[in-house]
Amino acid sequence: MSIEPIVLVVGDEELLVDRAIGEVVASVRAADPENEVIDLAPGGLEPGRIAELTSPSLFGGGKVLVLRSGQDLGKDLVAEVLKYAKAPAEDVVLVVVHHGGAKGKALVDGLTKLKARKISCPKVTKTGERVDFVRAEIRTAGGKISADAARGLIDAVGNDLRELAAACSQLVADTGGKIDDAAVARYYRGRAEVSGFTVADKAIEGQLAEALEQLRWALATGVAPVLIVSALAQGVRGLAKVGGAPRGARGAALAKELGMPPWKIERVQRQLRAWSGDGVARALAAVAEADEQVKGGAADPAYALEKAVAEIVSARAQRRAS
Repeated sequence: MSIEPIVLVVGDEELLVDRAIGEVVASVRAADPENEVIDLAPGGLEPGRIAELTSPSLFGGGKVLVLRSGQDLGKDLVAEVLKYAKAPAEDVVLVVVHHGGAKGKALVDGLTKLKARKISCPKVTKTGERVDFVRAEIRTAGGKISADAARGLIDAVGNDLRELAAACSQLVADTGGKIDDAAVARYYRGRAEVSGFTVADKAIEGQLAEALEQLRWALATGVAPVLIVSALAQGVRGLAKVGGAPRGARGAALAKELGMPPWKIERVQRQLRAWSGDGVARALAAVAEADEQVKGGAADPAYALEKAVAEIVSARAQRRAS
């Protein structure tokens, strides 16, 4: 294979990480479409597994091993990965994904010293960086957008890069490529599936002030309360589904079992770290009550939604208090 045998992907911006992995896989499969791709996670990785997977196959053929959440590897497995990286196998590409930060830094430092190809995927946090991202996405899709229109799209869609990328692609398809403020307003301001899920994510992550701000913005731009409560319900049910998944299931098998894409499962798994089983049950009850009130024609659906958001945040805080 012409591609580097060891690739280190560092960062926690989900879309950029997935794209980096996808580019490596595409490069490998360009040489041989039959090359196998194997996803690995620390939770199911036993000592010796790397050596087993990288040993020559009787049937030949190359492999791409994608080792996710490298920051969670224990010392023995880190040593095993670094030992392998010193003398990587032919026809095998090892992609190690690390979220960045101090945890598990020995793995990053070790692979860097061994001259692994490094791809940085840091969180995009500044407004200017998001504007640049949107404009680049539009250009890649064959369109053109002004900085002001890009800011308008971010205001409408939110800060999640995956949702922004999808919005950019759809806008180019819908408009023919030339995108101004009017096009953004026509297609995205007040979009329920965007603002509703933004409210849900903020609530599930315990950000009460931000969740209430997004909720009020959504209602002010005409999003139907029934669609917001639906987004809240999907978010909380996602916690319950992933939290109740069989312990041994992971990767593609888990995605098939839950009917959710892998990237969404990973996001929910991170969210679940701050939740208890009782907290999820409380949040489900709060959403069910809000659903009944909103669909039953409550006198003040906005109040019912605000109450549900506050109760979801409170249910999450239950784990820290216990």
